[in-house]
Amino acid sequence: MTELFHKDRVAVVTGAASGIGRSAALTLAAQGMRIAMVDVDADRLASAAGEVEGKAGGADRVLAKAFDVADAKAMSNFAQEVLDRFEAPALLMNNAAMFVHGGEGDVLAPLDLWHRVFAVNFFGVLNGVAAFAPAMLASGARAMIVNTGSKQGLTHPPGNPSYNTVKAAVNAYTQNLARDLRERPGSKVSAHLLVPGWTTTGDSTHRPGAWLPEQVVAHMLAALVRDDFYIICPDDETTPEMDRKRILWQAFDMVENRPALSRWHPDYKDAFAAYMLRDLDRG
Repeated sequence: MTELFHKDRVAVVTGAASGIGRSAALTLAAQGMRIAMVDVDADRLASAAGEVEGKAGGADRVLAKAFDVADAKAMSNFAQEVLDRFEAPALLMNNAAMFVHGGEGDVLAPLDLWHRVFAVNFFGVLNGVAAFAPAMLASGARAMIVNTGSKQGLTHPPGNPSYNTVKAAVNAYTQNLARDLRERPGSKVSAHLLVPGWTTTGDSTHRPGAWLPEQVVAHMLAALVRDDFYIICPDDETTPEMDRKRILWQAFDMVENRPALSRWHPDYKDAFAAYMLRDLDRG
């Protein structure tokens, strides 16, 4: 697995101008990889690319392009540029996303908001895979595709239905992609789902309890070495045990025919609280 990250192999990172994407690009460049970076914010991307060039050993080892990942043609053109300048990626990290601060009424938000959220957060992922996966498969080299999901796509907490829904779609798509890739004869490409916890990104002020992007990237790389599919990150407030319990409760809404999102249903408030206090191994 470590051959993915050795000197001169190529990593493509979208949403690379800030947060987890920027940290991933810097970390991988420091390990000797050549880096291709995408972000819609041209100014921030230029600044981040300058930092990555310093880690990578020069501007000739970094390619940065500002465009919207929702633009399939732009992504296809970028992929060709990466192939012409470097080679097929060892790592494709579809990380770009937009976050809409909604509310309970967001489920009835204007359709253009829903279309935009899906264009970036879901079709941006599909565009990345469509543009790069054929060359990654054809290269015959070990390679990985990492799609960035969210815990909101697993447990659907109230307050942001559009984001919850699109990240659930990324989860479902990435599972199907992983199965497809592993069943292709001769394929050495795998797919993985990164699920960050509470992380300080963008212009957000770091708050106690949150992880820094560098912590998420370190956790991700360790999981990729193990070839994990689900890369579910804790943070300083949420332990892996708490995540497992919440995900299991959500799954058992279907198994036990409970109301949708029963974790937040008043009739199940006490049951959920008691469940979270139990040891999973003892039920």
